[in-house]
Amino acid sequence: MNGLVRPRRLAPGARVAVVAPSGPVPEERLQAGLDVLRGWDLDPVAGPHVLDRHPELGYLAGTDADRAADLLNAWCDPAVDAVLCARGGYGAQRVIDLLDWEAMRAAGPKILVGFSDVTALHEAFATRLGLATLYGPMAAGVDFVKNARAQEHLRATLFAPETVRVIASGGTALVPGRARGVTLGGCLCLLAAELGTPHARPSARGGLLCLEDVGEETYRLDRYLTQLLRAGLLEGVRGVLLGSWEGCADEARLRPLLADRLGGLGVPVAENVGFGHCAGALTIPFGVTAELDADTGTLTLDEPALR
Repeated sequence: MNGLVRPRRLAPGARVAVVAPSGPVPEERLQAGLDVLRGWDLDPVAGPHVLDRHPELGYLAGTDADRAADLLNAWCDPAVDAVLCARGGYGAQRVIDLLDWEAMRAAGPKILVGFSDVTALHEAFATRLGLATLYGPMAAGVDFVKNARAQEHLRATLFAPETVRVIASGGTALVPGRARGVTLGGCLCLLAAELGTPHARPSARGGLLCLEDVGEETYRLDRYLTQLLRAGLLEGVRGVLLGSWEGCADEARLRPLLADRLGGLGVPVAENVGFGHCAGALTIPFGVTAELDADTGTLTLDEPALR
């Protein structure tokens, strides 16, 4: 696995588009998030359908066609330097095959930011565009609006990525050791759901796989991990970084499962790395070459996440 194309960093005055490819967006949080972006001296613009709600499927932010159009138009707009997802939930998978990937490739590399359900887009941008992306807080998310650590780490990644080449969260080793590879991953349930879909990765060979999830029972996490193992996705993986498991089982129940399913890979595994659905979540670049030190819970990027 090789590193992917890194987009350019942002500069003051850059235009960033906020879109809603997944669940419905609370207007007050969207406005708060836009205010944060303006405070960073950015020019944020919200997609026309960002506050829509699907007329029948209330868990979606508008129709599939409208959500896809907002993302496509923002990405292909030459005035837009970055696309920030407003929130997760569910729905990103439904828009992937409605996007014009040739037009998006022609638009050139830009920054994509999001996490949780946006995992499906991170995977698609990697496999269809060959583009590095940022797994980080979303513009209308509680963490982005209210948590200083989450805000500042994302801001540094966007504007001064050389200052956050070392991502240290105070994590610990589930399996000790060091490993080098290309970062990838996201929300565990979405990675399992992507298996067998068009352009899905055949494996994470050569990669440092980042995993987290939210609100899942232990047996369901077991099912997802077992599915990744049985499908061969974990063959050749170099290391694993475990983020937050907010709303899942407590550590006393969760740790034995993670050790059982991942300990046999024979690679370093770091836990409590501090990305995902936790408060103060760190921004993790996907598609960049890095070294994992599981003993210190540190990820060191070979190059800044953005050019």
